[in-house]
Amino acid sequence: MNICVFLSAADLDERYTVPAREFAELLGRGGHTLVWGGSESGLMKVVADGVQESGGRLVGVSVDFLAAKARTNADEMVIAGDLAERKALLLEKSDAIVIMVGGTGTLDEATEILELKKHGKHTKPVVLLNTAGFYDGLRQQFQRMEDEGFLPLPLTELVFFAKDGVGALAYLEESAGLL
Repeated sequence: MNICVFLSAADLDERYTVPAREFAELLGRGGHTLVWGGSESGLMKVVADGVQESGGRLVGVSVDFLAAKARTNADEMVIAGDLAERKALLLEKSDAIVIMVGGTGTLDEATEILELKKHGKHTKPVVLLNTAGFYDGLRQQFQRMEDEGFLPLPLTELVFFAKDGVGALAYLEESAGLL
């Protein structure tokens, strides 16, 4: 399965790097392909290293102004002209999406993917990997949106909140009929 992972390129502490590495190793051992932003820095590097070292493939989609930071030994690397094209290519090349910890770029990617799903532009499973409770506030906000009528679909049809990588991967494999 080609699994797109949206996540930070920042250098983060062990609260985030250890679970990210564990999830990456699960992907690699499972024979999955990581589709990601292509960066060779921060948490993106941690995940790419873990997938590659565990036997998985790497498909990167960088963007022209970050091309100098792109991983040189990915199995495939595409350089998009802008962020909108990058997001479209990431979605196109993936069977499922996992949103890990990140900043405004990750949040932008997450909300766009969910908005596209809400409007039926894709039906791919989406998981928010809630490492160390990072997305507790966002989950609460999404629940409020659902409760107050802002979402035309139940929240459970848009996104699955996983507390760890094992739960995230199990949900994705079940959604793809692999379990």
